Amino acid sequence: MKYDEFAKTLKERRDDHSLGFQMKKGTQEFVDNLLAILFPHFCREGFFTLEEIESRLVLLERDLKRLLIPILKDTSLNLDEIAIQFMHALPNIHDKLWLDAEAITNGDPAAESVDEVILAYPGFTAIAYYRLAHEFYLMHVPIFPRLITEYAHQVTGIDIHPGAEIGLSFAIDHGTGIVIGESSIIGNNVKMYQGVTLGALSVDKKFAKSKRHPTIEDNVVIYAQAIILGGETIVGRNSVIGGNVWLTASVPSFSSVYQESKITVRPKEITGAPIDFSI
Repeated sequence: MKYDEFAKTLKERRDDHSLGFQMKKGTQEFVDNLLAILFPHFCREGFFTLEEIESRLVLLERDLKRLLIPILKDTSLNLDEIAIQFMHALPNIHDKLWLDAEAITNGDPAAESVDEVILAYPGFTAIAYYRLAHEFYLMHVPIFPRLITEYAHQVTGIDIHPGAEIGLSFAIDHGTGIVIGESSIIGNNVKMYQGVTLGALSVDKKFAKSKRHPTIEDNVVIYAQAIILGGETIVGRNSVIGGNVWLTASVPSFSSVYQESKITVRPKEITGAPIDFSI
């Protein structure tokens, strides 16, 4: 079999879409190195002097520019301005992440310290990647924010779109399977458990620029597997959304929303011995 025609097609498509694997790998290395500077918990080596930390920040800015060159080449965005703006935003992002770590620690009886949360909780890791990605999203940098949050999704099982707006002291407990859509708005002091979805009622492409995902106001707790859908859906402040709830309409502040379920327990004498299943 001759591959000349197929090879020609591959060459053309590779030339047209040349970001490829190196961009994905480079993004992952960049955010890992960035978190290692922000939190020693992610670091493979020790940085003890002010000079060492400053030099690493300079190198990270250089690496960021290298990564963004192919992404920004067909845009009107200025490479140097994007890099400088992001690096200037890092202190604020860092402060927000400490608040997130403290919120998770204070809200989980099993968490013994903030250090444990930063080291071992996937919820914190996913939030950290999101906050970094969200800054690039706000600057309208294409592709790059999504590469960051999809890396978090790969590592943690938590899918937060970089376009979501998330307030201070956001706590994710367990976290696996959480999905937070692009136009979601989440207030301050919100706590969310595994399997929660903040999604859209319609996936029609024509609604891509509209508010498709819910708004969650301050001090809301959302328990496991709850599904909240729709851009007009607002969960009022200080509300509690119970597990397995399917919600497509707004609820006022201080609401408790739950799904009633009936569980029947019968004595063994009535039901007989457990059934043995062979699969």
